Amino acid sequence: MKLVSYQINFEERIGLYVNNTVYDLNSCDKHIPSKMGDFLAGEKKAMERAHMIFERLIEDPDFAERIKQPIRLLSPIPHPPSLRDAYAFRQHVQTARMNRGLNMIPTFDEFPVFYFSNHRAVYGEGPIHCLPDHFNQLDFELEVAIVINKRGRNIQAHVADDYIGGYMIMNDFSARGLQMQEMKLNLGPAKGKDFATALGPWLVTTDELAGHACPSPNGHVGNTFNLEMKAAVNGIEVSKGNLADMHWTFAEIIERISYGVELFPGDIIGSGTVGTGCFLELNGTGVRENSAYQEQWLNPGDEISLSVSGLGVLTNHIVKEDYIPGIFTMNPT
Repeated sequence: MKLVSYQINFEERIGLYVNNTVYDLNSCDKHIPSKMGDFLAGEKKAMERAHMIFERLIEDPDFAERIKQPIRLLSPIPHPPSLRDAYAFRQHVQTARMNRGLNMIPTFDEFPVFYFSNHRAVYGEGPIHCLPDHFNQLDFELEVAIVINKRGRNIQAHVADDYIGGYMIMNDFSARGLQMQEMKLNLGPAKGKDFATALGPWLVTTDELAGHACPSPNGHVGNTFNLEMKAAVNGIEVSKGNLADMHWTFAEIIERISYGVELFPGDIIGSGTVGTGCFLELNGTGVRENSAYQEQWLNPGDEISLSVSGLGVLTNHIVKEDYIPGIFTMNPT
């Protein structure tokens, strides 16, 4: 089942995406809330009612009236209560460290780590507005995210998959110039990852991914899916990986995150970047192997498309926004 958030006549609503058509869920069943946040707060009961509508639409597409007016797809979760991003792919971590002349850090194998991102800067498909400083090594990050659909605290990994409402593509836009400047203080990426995270195009429930299930890594617990992940800039493929390469499963990440902390419906958790899933890693490898390698970054007017088998395609285009320089505007290097 694919769930979407969309805008129609300046109103935000939740819909079902079935056979290339969006159906308004609340119009199909008045007991289902009209917005995604309220729907997720309904936990299992709301999801079960939506699934009943989905099954009826599969049997009879004319069961409900199609939306005839123009709509705009939003982030599936337009207003998440929180946004965390993990660091779960060994290849990305190891290669990024190698490119900086560092050995793999043993702590990676001890527990999954994460950081908080800006849950108020979440977008769906479409334009991503960037300021001049962002274009000092503007980067994409090819990821998958989950949304929590059940309130819980101290959730054990062996039951944590029951708390996942669905999966979606995530692009963690990153201004590497700002990020590297700030991380000299060893606090975190801060403004380098504070301006835009894209999610979409829809939220795919776990049952729809059953055909992609594969064994978890040895010694690990939780659902694992064989989902091919790709990134293309202006139609040219630049990255390719697979969700099955996650070293830490989402179930294990949930256990770590929920230790001593309440998780709420609507909370988003990203996988972290898949191996080769950003220009920072690709450029670092290219320069390490060939000193004449020409680095690539995102520029105004570029189109970045992330595709994940079973989850769809998320496309954004980069827009340069005018800005009057302030006292903290980054000096170009």
